[in-house]
Amino acid sequence: MTRARVAVLAMIASLLVVRGPLDAPTASDVTSVMPLARLRTDDVARIIGAANPTLSGRELERIGTAVTRYSAKYQLEPELVTAVLLVESGARPWARSPQGAMGLMQVMPSMREPLALAGNSATIESNIDAGCIILARNIRQFGEANGVSAYFWWPDIRGDGY
Repeated sequence: MTRARVAVLAMIASLLVVRGPLDAPTASDVTSVMPLARLRTDDVARIIGAANPTLSGRELERIGTAVTRYSAKYQLEPELVTAVLLVESGARPWARSPQGAMGLMQVMPSMREPLALAGNSATIESNIDAGCIILARNIRQFGEANGVSAYFWWPDIRGDGY
């Protein structure tokens, strides 16, 4: 793990410590678009900016907004979405894997196509939207630990190494 990733994970942990434990979601949380956790748009932007200082203020704002919006929409914790984004792309919207995964959430085109989302896989918002749909679906199907692992290893879940 690189020093930058360790620093980012330490920042996320410190935010959780400073803000206290996350409250369990209530029934109204699940049916509303309020975030399930306390990580806010500006917190996400700050974490992403620390991981990738080449991003503009506008890009950071778009990423922070998309993470908080879609994590709430799909009932995911913004901390989890932010962590997956950092591990998958190193906070690089332009990232492309040798296998063809694209963007911040490293969404494979074959995984995105059936979702029928507006925009293309490379835009910040549509990439995070697609990534959150896939992550939420995996968690519902396999439980949290295996669902997160499946995001990376699909279809061959290889334990909790991810």
